[in-house]
Amino acid sequence: MARVVTLPGFVNTHSHAFQRALRGRAAGGDFWAWRDGMLAEAEHQTADTVRALYERVYREMRAAGFTAVGEFHYLGLETAHAAAEAADAAGIAFVCLHVAYARGGVERMRQPSVAAYLDEVEQLRGRGIAVGLAPHSVRACPRDWLVDVGRYAAAERLVLHVHACEQPREIEECLTEHGRRPIELLADVGCLGPLTTVVHATHADGAELDLLRDSGSSICACPTTEADLGDGFIPAIRVLHRGIPLCIGSDSNVRIDPFEELRELEGIARRQDGRRGVFDTDTLWAIGGANGARALGLESWGEIDVDLDHRSLDGVAPEHVRAALVAGCGGDVVVSPS
Repeated sequence: MARVVTLPGFVNTHSHAFQRALRGRAAGGDFWAWRDGMLAEAEHQTADTVRALYERVYREMRAAGFTAVGEFHYLGLETAHAAAEAADAAGIAFVCLHVAYARGGVERMRQPSVAAYLDEVEQLRGRGIAVGLAPHSVRACPRDWLVDVGRYAAAERLVLHVHACEQPREIEECLTEHGRRPIELLADVGCLGPLTTVVHATHADGAELDLLRDSGSSICACPTTEADLGDGFIPAIRVLHRGIPLCIGSDSNVRIDPFEELRELEGIARRQDGRRGVFDTDTLWAIGGANGARALGLESWGEIDVDLDHRSLDGVAPEHVRAALVAGCGGDVVVSPS
């Protein structure tokens, strides 16, 4: 029998599980070309395909060490129920970050009004599904939608997640429409605060980072996806200096490995600062677990068993295991749940 150590599991704060199907066949020339292939994949999803695909993806997450997931879901209400059923079958804690989508994308993503969107949220809550508010982005939601979604989230004490500052074009379009950068707009409409998580923020400037710091908002970094899509690098050193809480997500699920996400985050910080150990081991574990749980409104999440006899941990002293895991291991060190 393998020797194991039990540790807190990881929290996948931002996932689009259906995008796992795109690996290797939707490269595109840039983010926007990739997005066209992604939208085509989204178009043909059904409740049955979501239930089957998401269960496989969530089982893969569990096997890699994620014990909770925030599913940023924009495939419609019926498939949201199917996603929750898939998570239950896979044994992973689940929060449906139900997406508000007013314009763009494909028709199945869009609600006819913000009132219709909030009614969908109420239906999910009525089914006992853990829910967060998720205006997709400042591209997908006009100002009045953002105001209403932010107001509802605050009144109901629900978490709010939103993509922002992922791509330069997004910022340019926001400046043209609103005369504000994306995070500045989110501040104006009341969508920032301790319950808010901004996803990516790869191109946030100093003033926007100050707004996140001053509002108590968090950032979810998704380093493997941001690398795959050419999004850029999170400004890790500037985020760290401001004390903005960080968490991680597997996003497009081109890779499902919390150790790799954390290692990539630390690697970005080392390249930016020219020194090692920018995020210490305890901080990385908090980013991978407790910070993500807080961002999803979870009070608890599961543990994992790590195989101490795995070749990646051969010769590692017990007191160095946690550091070795984030420095040089992959999800295969986790003993898969039965």
